[in-house]
Amino acid sequence: MSDAPFIPLAFERLSEAEMRERAHDFHSVANRRRSVRAFSPDPVPIDVLETCILSAGTAPSGAHKQPWTFALVTDPAIKSRIREAAEEEERENYARRMNAEWLDDLRPFNTNAEKPFLEIAPALIILFRHAWEIDEDGERGQNYYTQESVGIAAGMLLAALNDAGLATLTHTPSPMGFLAKALGRPENEKAFLLIPVGYPADGCEVPDLERKPLGKICVRY
Repeated sequence: MSDAPFIPLAFERLSEAEMRERAHDFHSVANRRRSVRAFSPDPVPIDVLETCILSAGTAPSGAHKQPWTFALVTDPAIKSRIREAAEEEERENYARRMNAEWLDDLRPFNTNAEKPFLEIAPALIILFRHAWEIDEDGERGQNYYTQESVGIAAGMLLAALNDAGLATLTHTPSPMGFLAKALGRPENEKAFLLIPVGYPADGCEVPDLERKPLGKICVRY
């Protein structure tokens, strides 16, 4: 028997008509989400970003350990340092680490090692995964399913930011160890994802892509 306290579930059962309406409305918003590399420098409301982070923090996690930290960066000097370190890694990636097939797959997106959006975007959110926990006494504690837990939180964050009317980019300048160093994060925190956030620049263009239809991504049994 569990000794954890339980409370009644706050749940509202919707009619099938309302379920369909909500599902279609959410898909309509989600389907407009695109990765943006051309940002406006215009500031965005910090409280909106914080509320979206709170939403991401409602994600399920292994044993409810909540193994994440969301670092919200708006300081221009820190953004500049992050860009410098990211571009150093990216130059290595494009010159030596990426194989020919990888580079060929990236060609339609017209990307390269230069990442000006890391300074231009008004905010960066760096999501860190807690490989283990450190309690108040400095003792090391175990976490569970951290990749899965933080991945779910990242998806919820992107959905929340998109729903709030903001543009994002999922940037992964692997390896990302420089991010923990730049932000002075403890050794148990491992960078998982770097997300520039803001408004699209005037005249922003994105690749003309087609998403897979339901029949290509869903298998019914």
